[in-house]
Amino acid sequence: MTVIEKKPVNPIAHLSAEDIEVIGKELDAIRDRVIADRGERDAAYIRRVISTQRKLELGSRVVLLFSLFPPAWIVGTAGLTVAKILENMEVGHNVLHGQWDWMRDPKIHSTTWEWDHVSPADQWKHSHNELHHRYTNVIGKDNDLGYGIMRVDEDQRWHPIYLGQPLWNFINACFFEYGIAAYDLELGRNLRKGRHKDPQFRARARAVGRKIRRQVLKDYVLHPLLSGPSFLHTLAATFTANLLRNLWSHSVIMCGHFPEGVETFSKRSIEGETRGEWYLRQMLGSANISGSRLMHIMTGNLSFQIEHHLFPDLPSNRYQEIAPEVRALFDRYGLKYTTGSLPRQVLSAWKKVVRLSLPNRRARRRADDRSAPALAASAGA
Repeated sequence: MTVIEKKPVNPIAHLSAEDIEVIGKELDAIRDRVIADRGERDAAYIRRVISTQRKLELGSRVVLLFSLFPPAWIVGTAGLTVAKILENMEVGHNVLHGQWDWMRDPKIHSTTWEWDHVSPADQWKHSHNELHHRYTNVIGKDNDLGYGIMRVDEDQRWHPIYLGQPLWNFINACFFEYGIAAYDLELGRNLRKGRHKDPQFRARARAVGRKIRRQVLKDYVLHPLLSGPSFLHTLAATFTANLLRNLWSHSVIMCGHFPEGVETFSKRSIEGETRGEWYLRQMLGSANISGSRLMHIMTGNLSFQIEHHLFPDLPSNRYQEIAPEVRALFDRYGLKYTTGSLPRQVLSAWKKVVRLSLPNRRARRRADDRSAPALAASAGA
């Protein structure tokens, strides 16, 4: 049975086991309907996005050849930033999820795609597709929840080291692709357990090193050199585009997994978990971002994180279409559909990061209560 981490109010207490399985069947029906309806309009969509992204990146690279001139730097940097966001979010992330494998196009397939990211595609697919989506928001199982570096729930034991988590979360945001590569390697855990000499770990680490070298060569050597006199300006433009892409990606992921209203689960939640219970965990362990169609595309349609977690292998362009139906299901069964604007969700997520970096309020109150008699005795003396 799905077990939510200890909270004052259990949001699923009113549901019976039969209710949960009916929810699962209704969601299966939505998924089956979309799968049966996939076709040319979906294929045309992803091909159009890929074509737009590649033209935008090429055009921006050309403009940056003249980045010595401020207007060219601004235009080229803005275009390259958007191109990198599109490639990572709407194209790379979703292609690697296998959302377009049904097209049987070897150029747009999860087994052949390599993205503009320092984490090799095969390693990311294992840590994200196989682990994160299987153990969504299960504390101790899903490292995506806090990227393996943060306290993410009041029931986790507090340690003074967590006081620094707002700072290292910000650093992680700035260099997010490198943080993801380290996370895919389970770098901290492997180093702590002395596995750095393990042949499998070393092979994976070498693969990450090769990918980093290719990315650095492309972004910080080859393209700036092509700019000739604009070398330093193109270098700065590329660094800025990568920085902004990282900050955007980090914000979108935070909004989908970390704002107030998103539930976390104990390891017991996956013991004997049924299909309906797995669906329920995705429903309560995700949050959406409201906004325009353009904003949804720029988030890789992860602004529909709830729908994505329910159906990670459906074409991303279908999430907005099925979202009203999914939300109606939430309403019908008295569940909270967590959503909000991008600024609101980012602020909520960061407030939670800061709050959980401190000891629990109830723990502080207990400490204060214990110290009160001693303080009173001291004052009387």
